[in-house]
Amino acid sequence: MKLEGALYPWRFRVVLGLLALMVGAISWRIVDLHVIDRAFLQGQGDARSVRHIPIPAHRGLITDRNGEPLAVSTPVTTLWTNPKDLMGLRDHWPVIAKALGQDPKIFAQRIEQNANREFMYLVRGLTPEQGQAILSQKLPGVYSIEEFRRFYPAGEVTAHVVGFTDVDDRGREGVELSFDEWLAGVPGKRQVLKDRRGRLIKDVQVARNAKPGKTLALSIDLRLQYLAHRELRNALVENGAKAGSLVIADVKTGEILAMANQPTYNPNNRRNLQPAAMRNRAMIDVFEPGSTVKPFSISAALESGRWKPEDKVDVYPGTLQIGRYTIRDVSRSEGVLDLTGILIKSSNVGVSKVAFDIGAESIYRVMQQVGLGQDTGLGFPGERVGNLPNHRKWPKAETATLAYGYGLSVTAIQLAHAYSVLANNGRSVPLSLTRADSLPDGVQVIDESVAKTLQGMLQQVVEAPGGVFRAQVPGYHVSGKSGTARKASVGSKGYTQNAYRSLFAGFAPSSNPRIAMVVVIDEPSKAGYFGGLVSAPVFGKVMAGALRLMNVAPDNLPTEEQQTATAVTGKGGRI
Repeated sequence: MKLEGALYPWRFRVVLGLLALMVGAISWRIVDLHVIDRAFLQGQGDARSVRHIPIPAHRGLITDRNGEPLAVSTPVTTLWTNPKDLMGLRDHWPVIAKALGQDPKIFAQRIEQNANREFMYLVRGLTPEQGQAILSQKLPGVYSIEEFRRFYPAGEVTAHVVGFTDVDDRGREGVELSFDEWLAGVPGKRQVLKDRRGRLIKDVQVARNAKPGKTLALSIDLRLQYLAHRELRNALVENGAKAGSLVIADVKTGEILAMANQPTYNPNNRRNLQPAAMRNRAMIDVFEPGSTVKPFSISAALESGRWKPEDKVDVYPGTLQIGRYTIRDVSRSEGVLDLTGILIKSSNVGVSKVAFDIGAESIYRVMQQVGLGQDTGLGFPGERVGNLPNHRKWPKAETATLAYGYGLSVTAIQLAHAYSVLANNGRSVPLSLTRADSLPDGVQVIDESVAKTLQGMLQQVVEAPGGVFRAQVPGYHVSGKSGTARKASVGSKGYTQNAYRSLFAGFAPSSNPRIAMVVVIDEPSKAGYFGGLVSAPVFGKVMAGALRLMNVAPDNLPTEEQQTATAVTGKGGRI
C-alpha cells in the first residue's frame, strides 16, 4: 500500500499491523477457550451455577443381641434461609414466622442478628409431613434440606447404655459416642444447578452416593434389660433410695446382658434433662464394696495352702482391737466359725484374722487378677477405674480393711466381672458390650478347685439357716454374698452419717453357673440398709426371671419323695 502525501506512512502501517495482531490474538483466544481449553469457561460457569448438595447418610442401626432395635435413624426436614436475601422481604416476616410457629418479634431479631450471613437455620428436625406442609406455602426465602434424627424405641430403659446423638447426628453419650466412627455414615453429593438467589433450576446428577453406617449388635438382651429396669425402679420406691445400679453378665462369654441404672432419662425428649440422671452409675460411680469382697479374701487363704474350708477361727466376742481402731461384727456368732461360717455370718473379725495369717499381698493379688480396681477394657465414655491400694508395707489396719472391703473403690461392672470369674471356675474372660459370636479366650486367675469350693461356700451363704434367704430362687441353687458399705464423705475425711450402699453379688445356677449379677442400692432410707435386706430381694426377683427367659434348666427341683410328702401333708392339712 502506497500512501500519497502521508508524512509518516510507516505509522499507519504499524497501526494496521497492531490491529491485525489484536484481532488475531482475540480470534486465537476465542478458538482456545471454545475448542482447546474448554474446561476454563465450563469451570467458570459451573462456579456460578453448579452446586453440590450433601446427601445425608443415616447412622447404623443399634440392636440388642436378638436383633431388637435400640437406636434407629428417621428422616427429618430442616428449613433454612439466607438472611441477606430475607432482609429485603420484611413484609413477609410475620407470615413466615406464623408458618413456622415462632414468635414474630423473636423471628425478626434472629434475622437482624444474622443479617450479614448467608445461611441460618429456621427450624430443625421437622417430620417430613410437617416440613412439606410449610414448603407447600411457597414462602419466599425458605428452603429445605433433608437430615436424619436418632430415635430410641426402648427409651429410658436402655438410655445409659445406648446414649444419644446431638442435633448434628454425632454421638455424644454411651455406645453412640464410643462407636461413633462405626455407626456414622459417609454423606454423598448431589450436583444441581442454582440461580444467583440460590433457587434450584435443575437436578443434574448424583455425584457420590451416601454410604450408611454399619449395624452394631450389642450384648444386651432387651428382655433382661426391661426386667432389671422394672425391679430396680420398684426397689428404689420401696426402700426410699437415692439411686441404684444392676448389672447382669454372661459367665462364659463375658457379655453384659443387662445394665440398668436409676434414676434414668428419656433420650427421645431431653428438654428437662437433669445431668445427674445421665450418669451410667454402673460404670462411673465408685464405692467401697464392703463384705462382697470377702469371698476373694477367703479365696486367697485357700490358694495359700494354709487354710481349708473346715478350719476354725475364734471370733469371740465379736470385736478386735488394733491400736485405736476397733473391728466389729454386725451379727452375733457362736464364737468359733469355719471359713464358710465367716462368709455366712459376714464376720469382719474372722476374715481379718485370716488376712493377718496369709498377708495382705496375697489378697491384693487375687483382687487384682479378678479385675477389681482395674480397667475393664470396654472403652465406655467416662468409665472409672477405681482404686486398689498397694502398700509397700501393709499395717494391720489396712490389711484388715482390705480383707472385708474397705479402703478400695470399685464399680458395679468390676464387681460383676469378679463374680463372673468365680462362677467360671476361676477363669477370667474379657467383658464385652457387643454380641460375641464365639467363645473368647480366657485366663485362669484362680485355681479351679478353689473356685469350685467357693461356689459351694457361697451357695451356703444363701441357703444355709441364717443365710441370705431373700436371694433364693425357687427351683435353682444360688450362690452369692451381701454387703453393706458406709458412704465416704464428699469434700471431707471420714464417712457420711447414716448413709449406706446396700449390695448383693452372686451367680446361678450354682451347679453350672450361667449368669452373674450385682445389685447396688444407694442410700435406702425406709425399711433398713443391709444388703441382705434391701438388695438381695432384687437379686432374687431378677435372677428368677433371667434364668427362665434364658431357658436355663432348674437344678434344685424337689425329688419324687419330697413331692409325695408335700402332697400328703397338704392333703392332711385340708382334712
